[in-house]
Amino acid sequence: MRRREFISLLSGTAAAIALPFTARAQQTTKLPVVGMLSPFIDAESSFLSDFRKGLSYYGYSEGRNIKIEYRSAEGKVELLPSLVADLISRNVDIIVTSSAPAIHAARQATHGIPIVMARVGDAVDQGFVSSLARPGGNITGLSWFAPELSAKCLEFLKDTFPAMSHVAIFREAAGGAASAIAAGTAARSLGVKATLFQARELIEIENAFAAMADARVDALVVLEGLLIFNNIKSIASMALNARLPAIFFDSAFVDAGGLMSYGPNLTEMYRRSAYFVDRILKGTKPGDLPVEQPTKFELAINLKTAKALDLTIPPSLLFRVDREVE
Repeated sequence: MRRREFISLLSGTAAAIALPFTARAQQTTKLPVVGMLSPFIDAESSFLSDFRKGLSYYGYSEGRNIKIEYRSAEGKVELLPSLVADLISRNVDIIVTSSAPAIHAARQATHGIPIVMARVGDAVDQGFVSSLARPGGNITGLSWFAPELSAKCLEFLKDTFPAMSHVAIFREAAGGAASAIAAGTAARSLGVKATLFQARELIEIENAFAAMADARVDALVVLEGLLIFNNIKSIASMALNARLPAIFFDSAFVDAGGLMSYGPNLTEMYRRSAYFVDRILKGTKPGDLPVEQPTKFELAINLKTAKALDLTIPPSLLFRVDREVE
C-alpha cells in the first residue's frame, strides 16, 4: 500500500472513531429546556419578562445555558391542555406556570416532569400540594396567603368606607373556596352582611354585577382568579360605574381605575420562580423544595377613584399606603 493511501485510510478511520465522541460532546452540552405555560393575555401580563429577569439573576441566559419554550393561552382556558401537551412533546425538563387552571392542566398531563407554580392563591386549599413544607410529588413553587389576605381586605375596605353594611364577595367559580369563606367570616366579625357572587365565564361577570345591583350591596371585595385577572379593566370599570368602593388582590386593578388593592407583588413572585428552576436543574427534587409564600404585601389606592366615589381616605390608612395612583 502506498504511503498516501495509507495516510488517507488512517484519516478516515480517525474520523470514524472521533464521530461518536463528537456526538457525545454535543449531548453533554444540550441546554436544559424550560416550558412556560401562560394562561394570561400576553398584553396584560409580565409573566414571561419577569421570569426571564429572574433567570438572569441566577446566572441563566437564553441560548447560552438555558432554553425557554413559551406557550400562551391568551386567556383561553380551554387551550391549556393542548398547549401543555405540546410542551411535553418537546421534552421540556421543567414546566413553569401560573394560576390554578394552568397548574391543574399541567398536573393532569404529567406526574413526572417537575412543575413550578409561579403564582397560586392557596396551593394547599386548591389541592396542588399536600403541605407547604413538604409538597411531595412533582409540584412546588410559590403560593400566597389568599384566604388570610381576603379577610384583611375587608378590614381595609371598612376603614375606607365606614358606612359599609352589605358587601359583595366576588369570586371565580373554579377557584378554591377558602378565600370566600375567610372573607365572609371577616365581614360578619365587622358586623357587615356579605353576599357571594361568582362567575365561570365573561358573560357571567356582567351578570354578577347586575345581581349586585339587585341585591343593593354597597361595597365589593374581588378575590383572586384567572378569569378575573384576565378582565382587569372591565371589572375595575364595572365597579366604578356601579359606584362600588372595591378592593382587589393586585394593584393592576388600581391602575385600571379600581379603588384599592392589597396583595403580594406578583412581579417578584414571577421572578422568584426562577429560584425553583435553578434548584431543580441542579438536582433537587421538586417535592423536597418547600412551597414559598411572599413576605411583603402592598396596599395601593387610586385617589382619583376615591374622589369620584366621594370617599375621604382616613389619614391613618394613607400612612399605610405603599402606592398612590392620582
